[in-house]
Amino acid sequence: MLYAIMATDKPESLADRLAQRPAHLARLDALKNEGRLVLAGPFPAVDSIDPSPAGFSGSLIVAEFASLADAAAWAEADPYRVSGVYQAVTVKPFKHVLP
Repeated sequence: MLYAIMATDKPESLADRLAQRPAHLARLDALKNEGRLVLAGPFPAVDSIDPSPAGFSGSLIVAEFASLADAAAWAEADPYRVSGVYQAVTVKPFKHVLP
């Protein structure tokens, strides 16, 4: 089943986010290579494709997991969560309708 992982960054997280980005992307690439990743990306903190230095306010990941518990465990082990970039993470079942 698909799950939406919605994360909120702590304030002033850009430097920490950039430091953890390679490890974060490696985990997303693993999901992609397994055919389980639907989409992933950050929320710019301002209305701009390149929000620097404002950074980002969080992230959205939609991916396939065996259960809600598995999705939550995956999210909790993400380098952004472990390092404190994400101050809050919500995981919910997701039904893909369009496109």
